[in-house]
Amino acid sequence: MFDRRALFQATTAIGGVLTGFLGGRRAEAKLPKKADVEPRGTDRRLERLPTLDVESREDFLTRFRTWVNSDVRRVASERGDKIMEAKGLDPRGDMTYEEAVAHLEDDHIVGLSARAWISAQQIMWKNLQDEFHDNADAYLAEMEAADNRGPGKLELNPDMHIPLYCKHEIHMQPGGYVGDPLGGYVYHYGTNNFWEGRNSQDEMDTQIAKVVPVPKDGKIKRILHMGCSSGQLTLRLQELYPDAEVWGVDVGGPMVRYAHMRAVDLGVGANFRQALAEETGFPDGYFDIVTSFLLFHEVSSEGAEAIINEGHRVLRPGGVFYSRDQNDWSKLPNRTAFQNYQGYWINRWNHEVWQREHRSNDYPKLLSNAGFEVGQPREGRSTMAKAALMGTKPA
Repeated sequence: MFDRRALFQATTAIGGVLTGFLGGRRAEAKLPKKADVEPRGTDRRLERLPTLDVESREDFLTRFRTWVNSDVRRVASERGDKIMEAKGLDPRGDMTYEEAVAHLEDDHIVGLSARAWISAQQIMWKNLQDEFHDNADAYLAEMEAADNRGPGKLELNPDMHIPLYCKHEIHMQPGGYVGDPLGGYVYHYGTNNFWEGRNSQDEMDTQIAKVVPVPKDGKIKRILHMGCSSGQLTLRLQELYPDAEVWGVDVGGPMVRYAHMRAVDLGVGANFRQALAEETGFPDGYFDIVTSFLLFHEVSSEGAEAIINEGHRVLRPGGVFYSRDQNDWSKLPNRTAFQNYQGYWINRWNHEVWQREHRSNDYPKLLSNAGFEVGQPREGRSTMAKAALMGTKPA
């Protein structure tokens, strides 16, 4: 049994220091209720956070996260290998998450790597949620003003059935994707922190859009982005293929509502629909491309199978199905003990509740069973999301 106290012993001080440094002040003034909330203007594609206080905290947390993900993780990983070797064990030997934890949980450096990451994540969400909820009227009015504006369309479904597996507070985000009406704001700026400032201008989504495989016949009239969240990849796909009809769907109404508002602000004609990826509501054979980014590790195995089947249904013959987090796990080397240790706390404390199932899914088989011809994109394996699979619907 994993001992939670052991993970945090000798490392709790860092959480206290960060909380004291960052958690004491809230928004200094209420923002005016108006159609477009930009009190500090924009930095190209990104609206700046409304106060210098909030922006400074996020900047600190982003730099802190970068340090944890680089120097701290590297030292902890090396430490994990040495611990295993000192026990006469192969750091990449077959083991469960729990076995890795049992070997490494008492080490203070390994524990620090987890505690520091978790604390930064918790405080990041609180910083952002405090800001947006303290000024909820202004932000709700901003989305409401954009709901019926174009150039693209927004389709909300407030009465839709949301499966239990979609209701978790993934990544520790308060309210998750479906329970916080301001979740789109919180998520977007939170992921800017998560990606260490490398996607503040949608740079990563630009790269992904460019490598999404296209049908062999080159015909691209319609594109579907499943699990679009705040819509950054959806917008970039629309900008890359301006003559195509591009749709983003997500179970979270707050997500697609925010995504649509941002599309209106940027003048991009992408369309958004609140819908399950496994029940999109589109006609058979409607799309040329169906894609997603980091969707499948957030759904149950049953959900993953249903989503793949839905992708096959809505693709036309010759269409391409491409996800950025599917892989043939059997062809990858074993993870190290430290990586399995990380997998445990990410699953448990970062609320990546379906991560284990995701890594046990036989994606080549699921794609084949759905009727796809399984292949590999020309780009090869992505270092960003380790995507190595694509499906083509037989012509």
